[in-house]
Amino acid sequence: MQLPVSSGLRWFCLGFEALSVHQLYALLRLRSEIFVVEQHCAYLDPDGKDLHPQAVHLLGYDGEVLAASVRILPPGLGYPCPSIGRVVIAATHRGTGLGHVLMREALDQVFQRWPGSEVQLGAQAHLAKFYAAHGFVVASPVYDEDGIPHVTMRRPA
Repeated sequence: MQLPVSSGLRWFCLGFEALSVHQLYALLRLRSEIFVVEQHCAYLDPDGKDLHPQAVHLLGYDGEVLAASVRILPPGLGYPCPSIGRVVIAATHRGTGLGHVLMREALDQVFQRWPGSEVQLGAQAHLAKFYAAHGFVVASPVYDEDGIPHVTMRRPA
């Protein structure tokens, strides 16, 4: 399903089975470029949650380039409520405001699927202010996840 264009990008929100081979490759490559290579964090990205029938991947394409993505999980898979994770912006598209567009699109997708629900995420601690701009509040002390300080954040229903 193609979503309305925002900031000149084409948006797609797809379950795992609906991803084309090229979309899946671009998604896994972008996540690896950012989380593994750029952030020097060795971890198993394909954690099995991508396969869940209610998990969806929001992809923002600039032409043929995957510029942004998030993974949206149903209640009970990551947290008791729906959650947003694997938030990535390609290095070539940072500083453009795309992160804010991505979060608005992601929240729209969450609320279409689970209206009136609280939303949770595990944020890198230095990004708490960014997520706060989208209504999230810190709900945990700082904890270590794969060598990076994180906080749990909630966006009330």
